[in-house]
Amino acid sequence: MKIYMLERTQLVKKPLEEVFAFFERPENLSKITPSSLGFEILTPEPIAMQTGAIIDYTVKPLGTRLHWRTLITNYEPPYKFVDVQLKGPYKFWHHTHTFEQTVEGTLITDRVRYILPFGFLGRLAHGLLVKRQLEYIFDYRRRIIEKYFSEDGRKG
Repeated sequence: MKIYMLERTQLVKKPLEEVFAFFERPENLSKITPSSLGFEILTPEPIAMQTGAIIDYTVKPLGTRLHWRTLITNYEPPYKFVDVQLKGPYKFWHHTHTFEQTVEGTLITDRVRYILPFGFLGRLAHGLLVKRQLEYIFDYRRRIIEKYFSEDGRKG
């Protein structure tokens, strides 16, 4: 069983509390997810972010709508939260979000560990599609976050 890892860091020139406040609102996921994924939150808003919170949403990665359910297993504002998949396209999904105040601003780190189903076919799909799709999603997030937290990113 192959465990894959995706790790991304990004520096945002804003205070820790402001950056964390954006990320702790699950409703903001739709702002940082490519529209091509058809992301939709099913859990009624507002969603109270806390350890034990369950969030249901759908995604449409390859034209097929999939139900995804995550559980917040660790919530330490304004420094960290962890979501794990309870139901969805992965055999295992563990996403750690950390936030660190630096002299330049807030360092955001996403660390995702995941396992694909279907053994050999899952490993093949990872090489052909899944890895590139996850990189695309996190590259998109980087651009949107950079724009959102820029000096004029929230105007209009």
